[in-house]
Amino acid sequence: MDILYLMILCSVSLAVVFLVVFIVFARKGQFEDDESPAVRILFDSDETKEKKDTGNNSDKEKEDNNKFEEKSE
Repeated sequence: MDILYLMILCSVSLAVVFLVVFIVFARKGQFEDDESPAVRILFDSDETKEKKDTGNNSDKEKEDNNKFEEKSE
């Protein structure tokens, strides 16, 4: 029966720690921008394609990269 009291104490203390961490980050503004992460994923692929094209890759590597990108889309 003693272990039950210990487990309840541990779970409640862990919940309090998570609550305090959440409140601290909420006050710092961590959760205010909820729209841009969903939109950001739509634009990442274009930026990576531009970076790959500006590099000094051979033609064979570019073709392989393009094939991989076409399959992943």
